Amino acid sequence: MNPSTIVMAKELPEGSSRSGGEQLQQNPAPLSRYESQKRRDWNTFGQYLKNQRPPVALSQCNCNHVLEFLRYLDQFGKTKVHLHGCVFFGQPDPPAPCTCPLRQAWGSLDALIGRLRAAYEENGGSPENNPFGNGAIRLYLREVKECQAKARGIPYKKKKKRKLNHPIKATIGAPAATDQHKNLMQAS
Repeated sequence: MNPSTIVMAKELPEGSSRSGGEQLQQNPAPLSRYESQKRRDWNTFGQYLKNQRPPVALSQCNCNHVLEFLRYLDQFGKTKVHLHGCVFFGQPDPPAPCTCPLRQAWGSLDALIGRLRAAYEENGGSPENNPFGNGAIRLYLREVKECQAKARGIPYKKKKKRKLNHPIKATIGAPAATDQHKNLMQAS
């Protein structure tokens, strides 16, 4: 779809109509926690864009707006991120309080971006133009993750990929091999 057709979801009060005199006949099934959060995040991001001076249309949104939004959210964070000059920098459990800022946790930002990325496409945005999937966003999240890990003294270790033996692959063509084996056995 064309990015100019991206829409913000609007919640309707119970019993209200979508058009003319058309009444909603059935209450839709309640949304899952994930779907509710995704809708809330999408609406929050849309409101953030509207509050920009000048307001930004969703179709004009790019990765820079997303990065600004993530930085804006830091002021509401609850995760203590120690600065380089702090005596508790690198300590997972500091023994006393300090004046270092509270920030959004990396995991929260990562989950938020995942929900917004899905919401963007569900609301008419094309995957190719999705600002939430941009490389700059992934880079920002990686930097936040590393910075927070160093500040708290908790290294994030990359999970090693395990080699899986695929018994399914081994059995593909097995009947033919078994038939050949039977034929050899009968011939001898």
